[in-house]
Amino acid sequence: MDFEDNIGRSRMLPPLPERMRPKKLEDYFGQKHLVGEDGVLNVMVRTGNLKSFILWGPPGVGKTTIAKIMASALDREFFSLSAISSGVKEVRDVIEKAKGNSIFSSPAPPILFIDEIHRFSKSQQDALLGAVEEGVVTLIGATTENPSFEVITPLLSRCSVFVLKPLDKEDLEKLMYRAIREDVILKTRKFDVRETEALFRYSGGDARKLLNIIELVTGTFSANDTVVIDNETVTSRLSENPAMYDKGGEMHYDIISAFIKSVRGSDPNAAVYWMARMLNGGEDPLFIARRMCILAAEDIGLANPNALLLANACFQTVHNIGMPEARIPLAETAVYLATSPKSNSAYLAIDKAIALASETQDAPVPLYLRNAPTKLMEELGYSDGYKYAHDYPGHFADLEFMPEKLSGTRLYEPADSKKEQEIASRMDRLWPKYRK
Repeated sequence: MDFEDNIGRSRMLPPLPERMRPKKLEDYFGQKHLVGEDGVLNVMVRTGNLKSFILWGPPGVGKTTIAKIMASALDREFFSLSAISSGVKEVRDVIEKAKGNSIFSSPAPPILFIDEIHRFSKSQQDALLGAVEEGVVTLIGATTENPSFEVITPLLSRCSVFVLKPLDKEDLEKLMYRAIREDVILKTRKFDVRETEALFRYSGGDARKLLNIIELVTGTFSANDTVVIDNETVTSRLSENPAMYDKGGEMHYDIISAFIKSVRGSDPNAAVYWMARMLNGGEDPLFIARRMCILAAEDIGLANPNALLLANACFQTVHNIGMPEARIPLAETAVYLATSPKSNSAYLAIDKAIALASETQDAPVPLYLRNAPTKLMEELGYSDGYKYAHDYPGHFADLEFMPEKLSGTRLYEPADSKKEQEIASRMDRLWPKYRK
């Protein structure tokens, strides 16, 4: 086969990731905790006892593939919807079709696969809930976001949630060699795999991306040449074919990192620039809003407590109105956070407290701080000696609230912002023993 024939043939075929999509669980790479011999999905296939579940994990780890394998292995009818392009009408149409087909086919309910289920609105999820409850369909959802944030509680309670992990180096290596050895196009080529560091780094544990890069690199060599896989070749080929933004890969993490550091560094111009890059690239606006909630607590904190209120209001607003209007409250919040005074005192305090607590788990609660709901506990001295703060001047009573052996321990250190210096003055007045 000459070069032109090879190119022509490859253009007629699906992309490499689709050609290499596994058809059986035993051919699936990674997620052994789910698809291995004792994995819960493998057990479902062996027993035929399929329950609704949601797959939560990064892009390219095989969520859609798992759903298709389960349907094939259990000989179930398979319906697929994308939360991006489907509305309530499409959900109801599929449910009606499933009800109609169940009259003439197997009593086992069909599988309804919903990609990016976290993007379904409450009304869409409500439309789905009854069918899942009644067993009209078995739901398999796929999401890159924590489903506890985005999936309504009644629906979530009827689904198990399985966490998928990025592929590790061993899985990526096996997948690479399998593609080279078995793919209808790649097996006709000669490969010289010298280095894989760049290949695996750019793939970011994403099987689809790995295969796309291999296909891209292969296409830059003529049919009679040996395809060289090394760090220089992979890097140079990718630099010649840059993706504007990949919300599942390395660029995703680089840009959100730049955004966070710009806000933390009090640069509103850079903050809205990196935000615009994410929005132009198709990033989920709720992901950005969620990160700003964390930013408000971690990096602004008590220097401006209103920041967290605004960030949370932004998250709710973005959830309610969606894009493109959501860009406005996102930008407003980003500018507000970037221009706010900064403090990480609460963040440092809780980390110190968690570390100290793990070392002193056996420290008893002082008797006067314990609850005394029974007469026996009162007789044992529970709650005896406790001072009710509101009975004292200034609503403050001098009392030790730490375990005895930790008396005088200082975990919270007020930062130098105006707000926290006011807090520091009050704490110094109330708790002179904590002064440095």
